Amino acid sequence: MLLECIFGYLFGSIPFALVVGKIFYNTDIRGFGSGNLGGTNAGRVLGGKAGVAVAILDGLKGFFVIAIVMMFNPSAAVIAGFMAAVGHCYPIFAQFKGGKAVSTAFGYLLGVSLFISHTVVSMFLIPLITFFVILKLTKFVSLSSIIAVSLAAIISFFVQSNLQVSICALLIAVLVVYRHRSNIERLRTHTENKVHWL
Repeated sequence: MLLECIFGYLFGSIPFALVVGKIFYNTDIRGFGSGNLGGTNAGRVLGGKAGVAVAILDGLKGFFVIAIVMMFNPSAAVIAGFMAAVGHCYPIFAQFKGGKAVSTAFGYLLGVSLFISHTVVSMFLIPLITFFVILKLTKFVSLSSIIAVSLAAIISFFVQSNLQVSICALLIAVLVVYRHRSNIERLRTHTENKVHWL
């Protein structure tokens, strides 16, 4: 279990926003925009293509960790997937200053719903559609992310019986909300930035 968790954390710690920015744009996005190592800031600083690429790569963190660990120790896959989200937020490869785990959370949801709980529609597609609908209506990535990931955690308690899956989904939702605390304050004061590159 310990090795799988370390693997999940280290894989999650890969700062794809930093990698994409430096290799393809000769830019360290930590010095621009919000300074956040996530898809939203990558899109804001580097453009839409980079933002989408980073979001997909960050999402694959949670998914691949679960898929790989399932082949060797299925009982550790859920927690390893959760650790990928922790690694994304607090990456050892980027001075423990990472992103907000939204894409990695969706990767986790896809992984557990596909390989463990078999609830792809309810635990992955419904939250994902919810995210894009709210984003379309409001243009607030933060609000869309918080609602969608929290919805997934709530749904998980009703559509499948693996308590470990639900608890980790809830912990990831708490992590996502915590990482968005400054966004929540800006939403409250009507000063939150809208996204225009999506």
